[in-house]
Amino acid sequence: MWGLLRYCRGTARCAPLHAALDRALSGDADGDIGFRDHDEVYDGCADPPRPPAPAAVDAITRALLESDIDQVLAGLPDDPAAAASAVGFQGFRGDVCVYPVEHFLAPCAFFRGARLRGRCVIVWID
Repeated sequence: MWGLLRYCRGTARCAPLHAALDRALSGDADGDIGFRDHDEVYDGCADPPRPPAPAAVDAITRALLESDIDQVLAGLPDDPAAAASAVGFQGFRGDVCVYPVEHFLAPCAFFRGARLRGRCVIVWID
């Protein structure tokens, strides 16, 4: 998702998608994360990821489902090298859109499932 975040950060038309992805990854600052701060499990390189509040799950899900990933990525340059650079994949070979689309669909499915289940137990692995 980092490539998609990078691209969206500089593109005004995907500001809502960028905000949703960033919140999905960053969580809410006031989230109770103490239960996950176990040295024997967590690598300790940074703070443990914070869960988004239950209300945020609804907002994130709505924003993700309202985003048209094809329209977002339509703004990528036609030149494959320039498109790869725009999403931070210098030297990438192949269709640069495949990777961001897969990493967009994963949180869509994840948050839709969390929303449908009515609870917010989030473990995110990228």
